[in-house]
Amino acid sequence: MRKKLLDGTLSLLATAAGFGLSWPYWRDFEYWGESRTAWWIYFIAGFIMAFYVFYVFLGNMRTLFLHDALEKSGYFKKNKSSNQTNEGNQ
Repeated sequence: MRKKLLDGTLSLLATAAGFGLSWPYWRDFEYWGESRTAWWIYFIAGFIMAFYVFYVFLGNMRTLFLHDALEKSGYFKKNKSSNQTNEGNQ
């Protein structure tokens, strides 16, 4: 539960930073379209998609680091040799 909360918080912060950087205020509102409703839909949909992408990215990074740690510890070599020994006994 703690990992999900941490991933969610980091995703929310990263998404908020991206949202702030994309806000037209920083460009003197030069890029506002004629329909403000379309812009709000654009920003809300983008916020949701960005949150999802950051959340999935952090989960995948955790898996990659876990696999790297297992490889460095020799876990795969130990299991491979024990599997070969068990297959020879059958």
